[in-house]
Amino acid sequence: MEFSISKSALQRELGFVQGIVERKNTIPVLSNILIESVGENTIRIIGTDLDVTIRCETEAEIKVPGAICVQARKLFDIARLLADSTVNFRKEANDWVTVKCERFLSKMMGLPREQFPEVPSFKSAPMKFPADVFKSFIDKTIFAITQEESRYTLSGAKFILDKTGAKMVTTDGHRLAYVARQDLGKNDSQAPLDALIPRKTLAELTKLTTNYEGEISLGADANHIYFEVGPRLLISRMLTGQFPNYEMVMPKGNDKSIVFEGAQLNQAIRRVSLMADDRTHAIRFHLAPNQLQISSQTAEEGEAQEVVATEYTGDETDIGFNAQYLQDFLNVIGDGQVSFEFKDGNSQAQLSPAGDGDYEYKYVVMPMRI
Repeated sequence: MEFSISKSALQRELGFVQGIVERKNTIPVLSNILIESVGENTIRIIGTDLDVTIRCETEAEIKVPGAICVQARKLFDIARLLADSTVNFRKEANDWVTVKCERFLSKMMGLPREQFPEVPSFKSAPMKFPADVFKSFIDKTIFAITQEESRYTLSGAKFILDKTGAKMVTTDGHRLAYVARQDLGKNDSQAPLDALIPRKTLAELTKLTTNYEGEISLGADANHIYFEVGPRLLISRMLTGQFPNYEMVMPKGNDKSIVFEGAQLNQAIRRVSLMADDRTHAIRFHLAPNQLQISSQTAEEGEAQEVVATEYTGDETDIGFNAQYLQDFLNVIGDGQVSFEFKDGNSQAQLSPAGDGDYEYKYVVMPMRI
């Protein structure tokens, strides 16, 4: 095989693919990517870890059709540092690959095409979904996915798409993020989609949908879900198991509500949490008429507190929270107003943007013992 491609196109597509290639892998071929010719002026670049696969297509000048299998990380590092010029690839004997760009020349060890895993194929009719909406769903929920590998069914997002709209839910057992949107009635004739999408897949989809305008196509079979984002295809194995009944977690009896300026509350929590315990990140909310006092303390380092003015007329209440959990949500909200709903110091609180327009966005946080 031999082909030429612009440095910018090569670097762009490798940037999408190399993110899923594992640095340390017991199966050597999985640290490689497959580059193969498609037609007269297109190459296809594929990377996989067997759970997630990304396939990209881009223009190239095909001189000799064929396929090469080459080290992903090393090629990506080389591509970033090349001159902004044309890059030439040529497959040599014993599957070695020569890479040339202006006065730069490198020979890289490759593997036979036959060793690279086959990409799953699909027959289901794809659904359509606005790319910007899907990215917003991920941004609003991904931070609440558990980091504990043992909690398998919580290591991704529950995504439901049907004729009523779409929703995405994530939880780690201590907090829950829920986002829904109803004005997406383009899939009335399609069977509903209900999938558990792994965190890694969501992170890669964020890269693919950033600055992409238009719709993505998505579909699923018994084990995989796939997303077409322009000329790029992402295929992911779905998580299996029973996701918790998130509707049971949604608080029903929160009869007290306060509205804060999100950025002001975020900065106050950020300052006070500097003196919180490094392990628990525990802070105290003391609600009193017309004010919220946020405080933290540790026996080893000291204490901090700050008062935020608010229109609150209820009883005095103390609630403990993990400061990081609150900041994760407030970082997404940014400068908008935030509604804080609660019942007492022992029940879960719910935060949501005050007037989020098209999205129904809720964030439920369990209190801490203080």
